[in-house]
Amino acid sequence: MVEVLVNAKMPRLLVAALFAALVLPVSAQPKVYRCETNGRVAYSDAPCVGAKPVDVTPTQGMDRMGGQSRKGREVQNDEFNSIFDSATGPLHGRSHEDMNVMRRRVKLPTSDQTQCTRLDGELPQIEEVAARATGAAKAQADVDLYKARKRFFDLKC
Repeated sequence: MVEVLVNAKMPRLLVAALFAALVLPVSAQPKVYRCETNGRVAYSDAPCVGAKPVDVTPTQGMDRMGGQSRKGREVQNDEFNSIFDSATGPLHGRSHEDMNVMRRRVKLPTSDQTQCTRLDGELPQIEEVAARATGAAKAQADVDLYKARKRFFDLKC
């Protein structure tokens, strides 16, 4: 029979770890957009009319080639948060990506958080409309998409 000893400080440490994981800054990769103007291509973190999102997720590279871990602070934090989110997932029911969004937005004012949540639901619909539109409707749909992305960017969602 295995006996488990519970230290009186354990609940306090668990609460402190939960708080630290939620409050510590998480540097998420901002979206990068490919903007084409007059035949010239530019990449920007700010959206433009007719922008196409580009996946710029960095690779984590090889680890421990020389026997030591060469992971940067951001990768280590993300791995810790991923493990933490997996462990606490049954309690909150959110994915690691959802928790990263929550960590990023926790410092925003409540009104901005509400607008970000609303834009989370609206952006995919606006993107779909812009993708299906043609002609003059395409131009208006691209402008609407730009406005929504710009608002999302300005709010720091």
